[in-house]
Amino acid sequence: VFLAGNGPSGICLSYLLSGYIPYFKKDSLHPHPILQRKLEEAPGVSILDQDLEYLSEGLEGRSDSPVALLFDTLQRPDTDFGGTAESVLSWWHEARRAVPHLVLGRNAPGGAWHSIEGSVVSLSRGEWMGLPDLPFKDWLKQNRRGLRNNRATAEDIAQYYQYYVMKKGLQKNFRCGTVVTSVRKMSVESISSCTQKDLQEDSDSLWGFNEKSTEVFQVDGFYKTVEGDKEPFSIYAENVVLATGTYDSPTWLGVKGENLCYVHHQLSALEEAVKNNSIGIMSDPVLIVGAGLTAADAILFAHHCNIPVIHVFRRRVSDPGLIFNQLPKMMYPEYHKVYQMMKEQSAACAGPYECYISLPEHHVLSFGKDKKCILQDKDGYQKVYKVSMALVLTGSNPNLSFLPNNGIDLAMDSDQPVNPKRNPIDVDPFTYECTQEKGLYALGPLAGDNFVRFVQGGALAAASSLLKKANKNPP
Repeated sequence: VFLAGNGPSGICLSYLLSGYIPYFKKDSLHPHPILQRKLEEAPGVSILDQDLEYLSEGLEGRSDSPVALLFDTLQRPDTDFGGTAESVLSWWHEARRAVPHLVLGRNAPGGAWHSIEGSVVSLSRGEWMGLPDLPFKDWLKQNRRGLRNNRATAEDIAQYYQYYVMKKGLQKNFRCGTVVTSVRKMSVESISSCTQKDLQEDSDSLWGFNEKSTEVFQVDGFYKTVEGDKEPFSIYAENVVLATGTYDSPTWLGVKGENLCYVHHQLSALEEAVKNNSIGIMSDPVLIVGAGLTAADAILFAHHCNIPVIHVFRRRVSDPGLIFNQLPKMMYPEYHKVYQMMKEQSAACAGPYECYISLPEHHVLSFGKDKKCILQDKDGYQKVYKVSMALVLTGSNPNLSFLPNNGIDLAMDSDQPVNPKRNPIDVDPFTYECTQEKGLYALGPLAGDNFVRFVQGGALAAASSLLKKANKNPP
């Protein structure tokens, strides 16, 4: 099995494929009585070998994936009600059930968490960032770290994922500093006999190869060597798991001048500009486009540095779809501060916040070479603002350029690009195998699971399916 992506989804699946098997803990009591009864029906049978559809039936929660809800409630039984009940799972290492697999990623284990500014705090509660059988809060305690308002920093999360891989002995399955450039299905016959001979001698290139297979995936890419060279590789695998997340390609507005050097699509550009003293208190305002949490992080950062901000977003401030309306005030005070600014400090009426102007129901028409941006409101009136830099922070899309047709054929709507919120890859909800391509699996945001606590259910479903295929079921 070949896994593209070494974030939380890839790490969790690697743990399950390494022969770590979850069982219902003897004498445990789950607060969900119907699930408790079902778990008691087969006490000696691992969760991976049970009927996941049957177990997850009737569960409700903050995810649309039944298996995500199942695995989450087994690990954190009453967490949505503020409870701290222990996991009802016990984990056994059954080496004979391990499935050979390889996990490739650009960064160290943890994926995109290594690309996020270290001081940024997670949206989710800290304990929800943990992976199976090693609670995040235990790691924090061990490292004398704490949570901020029940939330964790990106730096701590990234370090925890690296520690998890080492502690669980998974590192032999991980190859970091690798980029996948192509995943293609081909017939076994089309692999030349010479190549097949080479592959048998080089076991690193052959993953889960069954002699009866008629089709396999060829995975091409390159390793980045210490010297900075690119060393190409080709791997053949019967099953490929896509777990590359969505952090790769920031969304562009598609307007004139968006490629000018003062227009950026990542928050790190603002941090860099402040560090270099290229913008400061006396600069022209920074234009921030977007009404999500990354845009809010940029506003908070600029506010902290006393840098003036013009904030442009398409929605009404009262729109219930705004993320701020879905976050509890007590847990997210800093985001509610931004929301308050958005409501109270419009260009039409001055509010109590200096160095910030909110422009709801506006959009960017163009970016000029002279750093003048033309904005338009809902009635068609245009305004021109001179800025020092512009940040377009309207979300990001997965980069699936290594798949035929950018993976569009695999999406729920095969006429539109894959998007984690609006158009995820179409997968079987109980195996996470792509409905359009057998042997190809998708996990995490690519399959519509956007939170760490819920991506693990997809790993459970995929592991269950892959163990059955590899005939690694218990006798």
